[in-house]
Amino acid sequence: MSKLKDTPNYIKNLLMPTPKTAQARRVWSIDLETVWLPFFTATNAMGDTAIPFDALGCPIRLAYEKDGSVKFSKTGRPVSKVAKPLADSVTLIRQNFVANLQDYAQQVADSKQQDYARQVEMAQKAGQPIIAHDRVELDKAIQLQIEEALREAQEEREAERVARHEASEEGEKELVAVS
Repeated sequence: MSKLKDTPNYIKNLLMPTPKTAQARRVWSIDLETVWLPFFTATNAMGDTAIPFDALGCPIRLAYEKDGSVKFSKTGRPVSKVAKPLADSVTLIRQNFVANLQDYAQQVADSKQQDYARQVEMAQKAGQPIIAHDRVELDKAIQLQIEEALREAQEEREAERVARHEASEEGEKELVAVS
């Protein structure tokens, strides 16, 4: 059933569950303090990267507006950002990671065409009942929203009609009082 013996170790490792770790600031959904900083420190030590020491020593920076003033969020809190050398390196890793995933999938699709096609077919077949159910539920939800909007519009029209009627009665009372 499983062909893990033919799968490269780096792919196997990606698919293995790992214990949860404490979360802090995340970059690309990966913990900055416990993953990215040790990784980039190691790549610097190996000579694979040359990330500035200040970026590793102070990875979270205060964000500034274009005019040089401190940037604040809508809630009034100061905004922080990840140091540009670290953010740029994470972006590069992300792009390479995506390219590697696409390359691996293409290699498997090319070398195991029938197996890959069978996987796609089984997945599509298994997904059909879910798609059909979701379509029915979405149609129901949209119909309820339409009915609610029509009901609200009707109530607004009725309220406007009542207000106009009351205003016209007030006008008639004033005319009678003046006469």
